[in-house]
Amino acid sequence: MFMLAWGTAFFPGLFFISRKVLKSAFKSWNDADVFVVSERLVSSIHATLATIAGFIIATASSDVMSDRHRLTNEFVWFGAPYMAFDIYAMYLSNYHSQKVKGHEAYRNHSLLTIKLFLLRHPLLVVHHMVLLTVFMPTILFLRTGLGGDFFIGCFFMAEFSTPFVSLGKVLIQLGLEESWLHRVNGVMVLLSFFTCRVLLFPYMYWVYGQQYTIPFHKVPFHLPLHCNLANLSILAPQIYWFVLLCHKAYRLYLRQTRSKGQLAHKDGSKTD
Repeated sequence: MFMLAWGTAFFPGLFFISRKVLKSAFKSWNDADVFVVSERLVSSIHATLATIAGFIIATASSDVMSDRHRLTNEFVWFGAPYMAFDIYAMYLSNYHSQKVKGHEAYRNHSLLTIKLFLLRHPLLVVHHMVLLTVFMPTILFLRTGLGGDFFIGCFFMAEFSTPFVSLGKVLIQLGLEESWLHRVNGVMVLLSFFTCRVLLFPYMYWVYGQQYTIPFHKVPFHLPLHCNLANLSILAPQIYWFVLLCHKAYRLYLRQTRSKGQLAHKDGSKTD
């Protein structure tokens, strides 16, 4: 309960403090800038803590199926308030971003603005709700006599890509999408997301096979059907998001290539 209380105070408090500091430090920023950067800062800090906790848990496990680590449940209690609060923080970021653009529906908070937010970010909201209502209760209450903390640690480490994703959104919000930092960060987003959210699943199957001397391609047949289905249900949206990231990176590459070509053409015309 102490970790739950600490998480309940820590994440909203960090969001509130970061808003106040950013608003006073950057006078030219509008409300959208302040709320988006604050939300992404909190998200990045949670992701960093989750990655560190996951690394400690996974590397401390000698038996992937039976070992337990006290940090597992403690971090789940600590992170639960974040999952609930982040939905609210995402709503505020979306609300102020749309309000700054002058959309009529966003003059005041209403059921309509909530509905528009849910329609705009359905997968993210569902992802948070599933973690909050299924993943976390399963870890805390339905693992009586079971271990498997190695796998939970791996899932924690999937958050490693979040700070890079957050930085990309912040740079776009601040109008820096053409900067070299945004390009470098884009490469890091793709590499970290693919490694920690897609390759993570075959890696866990491979580790399980290594412990029980099962060939990699036969591991799924040695696991209960519900385990495979659960992993597939988590992997599917990760692949979907990764494909979206690849499409976005490709569009950005084409746009920058066209702009360079237009500049070269103008320079050539001046020379002529």
